[in-house]
Amino acid sequence: MSDSASTVVVVGSINVDQLITIERHPLPGETLIGTSMEFLPGGKGANQAVAAAQLGATVRMVGLVGRDPQAEVATAILTRSGVDLSNVRAVDGPTGLALVTVAADGENTIVIIPGANALMGAEAVEAGATVIAEAAVVVLQGEIPAEGIMAALRLATGRVVLNLAPVIELDAASIRRADPLVVNEHEAALVLAQLAPNTVIPTEDAELVARLLDSGVPSVVLTRGAKGAICADRDGTHSVASPTVVAVDSSGAGDAFVGALSAQLAAGASLSESVRRAVRVGAFAVQSRGTQTSYPTLDDELPRVRA
Repeated sequence: MSDSASTVVVVGSINVDQLITIERHPLPGETLIGTSMEFLPGGKGANQAVAAAQLGATVRMVGLVGRDPQAEVATAILTRSGVDLSNVRAVDGPTGLALVTVAADGENTIVIIPGANALMGAEAVEAGATVIAEAAVVVLQGEIPAEGIMAALRLATGRVVLNLAPVIELDAASIRRADPLVVNEHEAALVLAQLAPNTVIPTEDAELVARLLDSGVPSVVLTRGAKGAICADRDGTHSVASPTVVAVDSSGAGDAFVGALSAQLAAGASLSESVRRAVRVGAFAVQSRGTQTSYPTLDDELPRVRA
């Protein structure tokens, strides 16, 4: 087996997260006093790469940072977790920035300023053509331009995990390359509207998953927060419960889930097995503040679903 046969390649965003904690989120027009602020590594692509690497996967990152001091902050944990950054390049302009506000109940709001990530078009992605083509699993998200995503899809020969978050406009053929498509309930409805523009969008999660499959997506994972996830492929549809934990910060949980899912798939696990592991990793992540700083390693004990 070649070194790349079980490799995860993440093509996506690299940010710095400006994390602000606050007792509650302000109402429109309201000013509140925050309780703390810090700068941490983030970006959905980088988060997912770190999550997969800390769980034992061989991970390579394809992305862009700015030529600014923030680039070092953005890549610090990627480097520490052993992610190969030889396909991460510096470009003129700022590194991506996410303004994250976390309330005392763990709920968050996020505003993203793309910075260098906005330049992740076809040319930037094609610079990583060799590692993308060799990967067992290629992971994509919606924080880079659509043309960059479509370039990665053309180059990928392995399995594609498409976490279309945020939901951006892609052609139907590109969405149907996802195996699996990973979305939450709101994102699932938006993606279905792209695949079937004149359809009535169902309100039940299981029906959303079924309709996405009927629309030609080979496999679907619907994340449901504290309720776990639903996964569906040719082997059937499964509802996977999440462990019950006390949530401190949910901002990085979805990316922890995708990273864990991708690591398991690259190791040869089935979709349902991979999702069962991923919901536990996501539950672990919500128990601490930040994104990458909250992710488990192989030395950590993951929470379990109580019978």
